[in-house]
Amino acid sequence: MSRHDNRPHNQIRPVTIEKNIAPHAQGSVLISFGNTKVICAATIDEGVPRWMKEQNVAGGWITAEYSMLPYSTLTRKQRDSTRGKVDGRGTEIQRLIGRSLRAVIDLKKLGARTLWVDCDVLQADGGTRTAAITGACVAVELACQNLIQLGKISELPIKNRVAAISVGIVKGEVLLDLDYIEDKDACVDMNVVMTDKMDFVELQGSGEENVFSAAQLDEMSQAARIGIAQLLEIQSSALARD
Repeated sequence: MSRHDNRPHNQIRPVTIEKNIAPHAQGSVLISFGNTKVICAATIDEGVPRWMKEQNVAGGWITAEYSMLPYSTLTRKQRDSTRGKVDGRGTEIQRLIGRSLRAVIDLKKLGARTLWVDCDVLQADGGTRTAAITGACVAVELACQNLIQLGKISELPIKNRVAAISVGIVKGEVLLDLDYIEDKDACVDMNVVMTDKMDFVELQGSGEENVFSAAQLDEMSQAARIGIAQLLEIQSSALARD
């Protein structure tokens, strides 16, 4: 099958990362995966959550919040504050973002401070969680560079970089970096989070009223590796630019 945007099966959408999009954050980016656009902003609070103090846990903490702005989708999405309850999908995604970042950050080197990462979706066209993780990694590194410049830490507390990509099976074919049109028709959908050492941080995969074989899982995993490698290069290029 040919893709509606004529991409090869193992090609990601055009990805751009614009730094310093939110001037009051210690680190921020606007990341675009095709028509999916997410602002990722990292801010730092001196101090740690109460549970860390009560349990005498050394080091700092990283936590994430994720939201889709009302105008990010084709039909207006109601705000959580208006609905009076937190969206379950949003809660699950922000926990994934937090886990992905904590897997690659040395929290002891971060020191007794909390790093908040806010990921706000401006435009959604599939892959918002993978774009958020990939952009959040850059925003966090910028925030940590800011801590070094201020003399609050002596070295980057970053063990590895992390990126994420979606992969799925549509009409029997493995496709990389699904947009909304492809995602809604996928019989298998998977989100893959990996480090720059090509180690897995998390796999989220499920069949949509379908099953998938070990061979298909291997094929999806290999496609994800191709996408992750490209994203890591884009992250490096963005961080190297002034």
